[in-house]
Amino acid sequence: MDYQRAIDWADDRIVEDSRLVILTFLVLTGVFAAGLGGISTEAGTQQFTTGLPAEEALTAIDQEFSTPFGVDTGSTQLIQRGGNVLSQENMLRMLRSQEVMDDITALRVTGTSSPAGIVAQQLDPAATDLEAQINAVEDATAGDIDRAVRRAADSSPRFASSLSNDFNRGSASASATIGVVTHEVPAGISSGAGQGGSSPLTDIQQRTVTAISGVSDGSITVFGSGILAQEFTTVITDSLLIVVPAAVIFIVFFLIIAYRDLMDLLLGLLALFMTIIWTFGFMGLAGIPFSQMLIAVPPLLLAVGIDFGIHAVNRYREEQVKGISPGPAMKITTDQLLVAFFIVTGTTVIGFLANLSSSLAPIRDFGIVASIGIVFTFLTFGVFLPAAKVELDRTRERYPIPTFSRTPLGAEGSRLGSVLRIGVTIGNRIPVIFLVLVLVGSASVGVYATGVDTSFEQEDFLPPEDNPDFLQELPEPFAPNEYTVTGLLNFLEDNFESTQSSQATIFVEGRLQRDSALEELHRAGEDPPNTFLESSGRAESTSIVTVVQNYAEQDPEFRQLIDRNDRNDNGIPDDNLGTIYDELLDSPVRDSALSYITEDRRTTRLVYTLEADADPGAVVGDAQQVADRLRFTAIATGQVVVFQQVADLILESAIISLALALLGAALFLLFVYRWLEGYATLGLANLVPVLVTVTLIAGSMRYVGIPLNAITASILAITIGLGVDYSVHITHRFVDERDEHDLYTALDRTVRGTGGALMGSMFTTVFGIGVLALALFPAIGQFGVLTGLSIVFAFLTSLLVLPPTLVLWDAAINGGSSVRALLFPWVTVATPDGDRESKEDWEWAGDGE
Repeated sequence: MDYQRAIDWADDRIVEDSRLVILTFLVLTGVFAAGLGGISTEAGTQQFTTGLPAEEALTAIDQEFSTPFGVDTGSTQLIQRGGNVLSQENMLRMLRSQEVMDDITALRVTGTSSPAGIVAQQLDPAATDLEAQINAVEDATAGDIDRAVRRAADSSPRFASSLSNDFNRGSASASATIGVVTHEVPAGISSGAGQGGSSPLTDIQQRTVTAISGVSDGSITVFGSGILAQEFTTVITDSLLIVVPAAVIFIVFFLIIAYRDLMDLLLGLLALFMTIIWTFGFMGLAGIPFSQMLIAVPPLLLAVGIDFGIHAVNRYREEQVKGISPGPAMKITTDQLLVAFFIVTGTTVIGFLANLSSSLAPIRDFGIVASIGIVFTFLTFGVFLPAAKVELDRTRERYPIPTFSRTPLGAEGSRLGSVLRIGVTIGNRIPVIFLVLVLVGSASVGVYATGVDTSFEQEDFLPPEDNPDFLQELPEPFAPNEYTVTGLLNFLEDNFESTQSSQATIFVEGRLQRDSALEELHRAGEDPPNTFLESSGRAESTSIVTVVQNYAEQDPEFRQLIDRNDRNDNGIPDDNLGTIYDELLDSPVRDSALSYITEDRRTTRLVYTLEADADPGAVVGDAQQVADRLRFTAIATGQVVVFQQVADLILESAIISLALALLGAALFLLFVYRWLEGYATLGLANLVPVLVTVTLIAGSMRYVGIPLNAITASILAITIGLGVDYSVHITHRFVDERDEHDLYTALDRTVRGTGGALMGSMFTTVFGIGVLALALFPAIGQFGVLTGLSIVFAFLTSLLVLPPTLVLWDAAINGGSSVRALLFPWVTVATPDGDRESKEDWEWAGDGE
């Protein structure tokens, strides 16, 4: 296929039908703008856990062992701090807050509990409702309350677990406590491992904040999944309000330096605006929700768009300074740059689409949206911007529109041009030695990078505990909200014994009425693995077996039934399990039993307590080891297990997407350079600086302590896409120049012309994308830092590593004498035109043109 015919057709449409092109793009912008209203948001950790086997098992547990009447329960925590929470005054605040909530129908309260209520019932055993509990505490003396607190600590394990770790039984004091209010909500609220960006409890808990403010005196904080979901969503909006304007400020500043012309600047910004509108409009039309990961998409599109725009304008100016009129100058520009833009777009899209290999839906969505956005960037900057630029300059010829500058960046004789030539000098003097050192160094960094950590934590999606002071000084609407969730989570972790994250659950399916079923469940806890908490040689656990044992201690008749069916006298029945289950489900402990076994006796769960410092990676293996002991279908689950599975998938995703991106980019470059230039090996030369960039960014991650997490997992594949962007521009320009000039003149002209545009693009995009570090949750900030670093590395390797690589490629193409000249530079060598001269005579061959 003669690609030049297609390029010539595109050149003609851009230049000859510029107004039609502009109108078409404006109409399409209106179409995509209509999709903006359809964008929804998705936040939190739940989006990453959906679909995992362990998460599906955890969801099944929530569904199987909850009430079957179409409703579910959710809870609100009332965290009380300040002074002694067991004093009469503070306990009355807690009880009155519970009473206020219980009286509001809209809060759908089904029950309340708190240490204050337990103390009240110690004071008056008949105080079963909140009003009676308040009266009991009001009528008690300080001594009565202290004695009641000590009795509560002795008789109720739940009492101490709801008090802070500094609870002192002797002085009847503690600095913090947690009350719990249970609400009736639509079914499904409790399912799943992670936290989502929406919750039926959000409205309830917002109302609760207002409701108790009058009686809590500011000492009680409302907390729960609804508040957490609200902050998950709010932090996206706040981050965009900070990141986008900051990016615009930096971008405009550097574009002013790069373009040095007001009208060119406005055209570049219009093209950027259109790219964002098209991409977000596509999301709305396609029904792809906006998640935390997608906050990175606009800066990425700005990075590539700015690069395209600066190259287009700079290359166009290189022709204009020769006195060529706008139409022909733009045809020369697009004739060259459309090919380069096509190569960059293809490799960048391959880099992003490599994320489709991930098992995590948000990473796949990111790959799709970023890829579509890059295609849109190619169209707006490769077609619309040149057409608008031609029309602008034609209008300038008819009307007195001021022109501030037409000088390209990196012009010959400029200081910038001299700086950019460093890579040419290396290629001229010691290309082989330099590349050997670079490749050995990159290999060493790559080995070092294999130690980078992998993590998946809820904290990655939460705002900082305290917003930086400089952000608080921002005017409305840019000033971020005050966030409480992270501080509360840290407070709870520091002051209360955590139970949620210290359990592993085994979800079991099978015929649980067979005689050996309970014995088998009991034996699974013998000889526990290291991460399981051990008690008397067994794993500490709760299950249907513990329900049976506990009820047997309470009811003599049930105990006799167990004894009659216990063949080995270990307290675990071996026969007539159907009868035992029937008795259990007709007893007062029915609800407890149904929280561990279903009525059809085909599903149960075993809950094991973990060591406080258990490594999550080890927990997954140990929990599955225990599950494998059972002759039932058994799956290890629990939040620790689910989150660790996500972390493992993140690492797997990063490795697979990196491999696919490298393979895809290599094959694409080999094909496209063979097709366009006749040399497939140019694609390999093009990849050398990209590989160096990838190893540098991976090594930097380990060095600065940034892990591969849900957001940064895609950075290596993205680095390939962005790195190829820089190297393609130099390679493609070099090939064009090499057709007309000797080797070093071609390199010199390439680096002076394209290198200047690359430097302008680098500074603009680094600062534009670096503003992600201002985002209000850590993972996106880390992503911004890494992406900025990858752009810097891509720029440096393109200017320092690529020229020597192209020298070697050119020598290989031109035959053995050229290769010998590079390996033995102290002997006379043959120049590309066949003349023999000393190596010194080669230096700066382009200066005398």
